[in-house]
Amino acid sequence: MNQKNRPAIDPSIVPEQGVTKDGQPLSYNRAPAPDLAPWIARLYVTKVVAPADYILSCGIFNDTPFVRIQLAGVWTAETATGPEAMSREALFFGPQTKRMPITVTGSFISVGVGIRPGACTALRGPRVGEFLDRLVPTSAVATPSDRVLRMLHADGAPEDWLQALESQVRKRVEHMDGALPDPVSARFEELAFSNPAIAVSDAAEHCGVERRKLERVVNRDFGLSPKQVLRRARALDMASHLRGVADLDEAEEIALRYYDESHLIHEFTAFFGMSPRQFVATPQPLLTLALESRQARRLEALKRIEPGEARPWQ
Repeated sequence: MNQKNRPAIDPSIVPEQGVTKDGQPLSYNRAPAPDLAPWIARLYVTKVVAPADYILSCGIFNDTPFVRIQLAGVWTAETATGPEAMSREALFFGPQTKRMPITVTGSFISVGVGIRPGACTALRGPRVGEFLDRLVPTSAVATPSDRVLRMLHADGAPEDWLQALESQVRKRVEHMDGALPDPVSARFEELAFSNPAIAVSDAAEHCGVERRKLERVVNRDFGLSPKQVLRRARALDMASHLRGVADLDEAEEIALRYYDESHLIHEFTAFFGMSPRQFVATPQPLLTLALESRQARRLEALKRIEPGEARPWQ
């Protein structure tokens, strides 16, 4: 990405974990412990310093459910059920079908664990399709919010917080008598990472099931149809490229997933509420953090980098 096309940055915020080569903010995010890999997609800690009265207006877009613990900052989110205000709280975010507008006032800390497709089903948790573009206190779906908050000591280090969350998930998994998420969901998610332009019929063949079964499993575990999941994956990969948190070696492949520029603009605007050009020209710190974490997970899942290895944009 040359200098004139570098995505805009917000100079008012200072991320504790540093920035990319292009000045985009970074979080501390990593893969789960190996025994939790079937259940957890990603863990992260974001700590950002900003003026007390500074209002950051941005958004997030995640393709998996997340439990997010907001330890600092005053947050507002525009959800499918209307605006939601939050401060120090543990929340369950359902998967998103589009960018969710978010504002944060002042410095903020957010700690989170992403939940893999099929994990909520296997854990007898919430039906993810009922929480698309929504958020609720964790008390409404699993662990009481105050109990989650007590697990994270205010003076703890990011890694301490993530291990505390892993320990909580591990306890939940141990009560499942060996049950695992549906392997069809895992195979389909890998396809969404590797080839989101694939036809649904070909995806079903790759997953070793009839098309109707694939549609049934994906609707249950992703909350969307297979076609919608693949379209979203294409858009998220393109957004990562535009924000400079993708592997430049994939740039041409990502672009060729769209028929032409008008197709790209139409699809991208439907998901992000703005054109690709506007997306690059406007600071997107919260969204970039989410995209960077997803892209790191994607490259690790595809064995292009190892967990803990430096990422192409660092």
